[in-house]
Amino acid sequence: MASQTLLEKGSQTTTKHYPNYKVIVLNDDVNTFEHVARCLMQYIPAMTPDRAWELTNQVHYEGQAVVWVGPQEPAELYHEQLKRAGLTMAPLEPA
Repeated sequence: MASQTLLEKGSQTTTKHYPNYKVIVLNDDVNTFEHVARCLMQYIPAMTPDRAWELTNQVHYEGQAVVWVGPQEPAELYHEQLKRAGLTMAPLEPA
């Protein structure tokens, strides 16, 4: 987890952690199971085929799935890549 060190009064050092963000794929009537799973494997680092299919089923049957959680900058990248690939995305939200 990323963090930054801040100096405060009295020369005490505290650590403030940057928030993580959730990348959430929503169910829709447009994308096929195959397309969703393929996109997850293509754009989400270390996504295995088994995990991609598990998340694709969650999207279909539960309406959404959190497909990645982490720092804001990569979350924005993965969100945009999945959106450009045609997946229906929820707005990024803090984890």
